[in-house]
Amino acid sequence: MNEGKITYSDLKPYESLFTIAPSFLLGTMVKRNTNLVKKFNNVVLSNLEGLSDDEREKLDLILTSDVKELQAVMLEAYKKTNKKQFKILAKPNATDFIKMNLNELKKLV
Repeated sequence: MNEGKITYSDLKPYESLFTIAPSFLLGTMVKRNTNLVKKFNNVVLSNLEGLSDDEREKLDLILTSDVKELQAVMLEAYKKTNKKQFKILAKPNATDFIKMNLNELKKLV
């Protein structure tokens, strides 16, 4: 982490989490503004329990970051990896989707 800001290097170890869903499916979820955290509540809770202190610190940083800042990191990730999922999440139309899912995650933490 860099001065309380999330960076691409923080994101890189978790890249597979962003690319689990095929890009066309993620795009549909964003368009429908799907609450994925609520939909996969038990899986999310299970994963939260296993977080290390460092991972929990990064999660807290993400949860308190501005969505535009997170989307800038997603755009940087897209430019470095060419993974369409990052491009989808970096677009302005994904802002509400990200906010909703982060807010739902905050309720669980």
